[in-house]
Amino acid sequence: MPKGTPAETTDKRAIRGHASQIWTPGLERRLALVRRHVPLEGKRILDAGCGVGAFVRRLREFTPNVQGFDIERESVLRGIEEVPGLGVAVAEHLPYRDGTFDVILMHEVLEHVDDDLESLREMHRVLAPGGRLVVFCPNRLYPFETHGIFIGKNYHFGNWPLVNYLPDVLRDRLVPHARVYTKRKLRRIYRKAGFRAQVHSFVYPGFDHIMARRKYVGRALRGLLYPLENSGLRIFGLSHFVVLVPK
Repeated sequence: MPKGTPAETTDKRAIRGHASQIWTPGLERRLALVRRHVPLEGKRILDAGCGVGAFVRRLREFTPNVQGFDIERESVLRGIEEVPGLGVAVAEHLPYRDGTFDVILMHEVLEHVDDDLESLREMHRVLAPGGRLVVFCPNRLYPFETHGIFIGKNYHFGNWPLVNYLPDVLRDRLVPHARVYTKRKLRRIYRKAGFRAQVHSFVYPGFDHIMARRKYVGRALRGLLYPLENSGLRIFGLSHFVVLVPK
């Protein structure tokens, strides 16, 4: 977890995020976005921060050579019963040889690792020449902080408006457990790690939870916000979507 996280918390959503337990339309939409820019058929793929293996399972429909790792042993043990090929590891020290993978996916993971720069350097090491690293991570300009906040030592789950617009000293006190990135900050980190961007855009939320409770509201939000991804207002999306290639 990012340094400075209150160690007393017992809610792992605060430390590692809330990994996807099932495949949702929102994830399918993100996968379609990946496929638009990155060939997956027959590739050697690594899902970094795989949780219980939702993405690994889906990616195996394109290629049999998909592996995943996560720092949370409980998630891996739960997922490996149905999704072989999962393992326990940390992003800064991967148990793979140089150039092992053609495609690496980091889906909402970078903000939770101990060291984001070292994690990207490890991804660079295990990526084959000509490979692609796909990163989804939180956007500083999104109006809500989705990782919950700490008030003192007490963690409060949920979406909190305008927290990401606060100065760093205040925002990081409320959210010491998850980073958030401006485009400039993210660019600076991946360049230091030896990457350049082939694609750098933004995606709005999938609204899967709203769709489950209030379908018409969810449809209205999707209809209103999804077209913004093709406009200048894309910069206010939930997450960065970046396809990186080694320099």
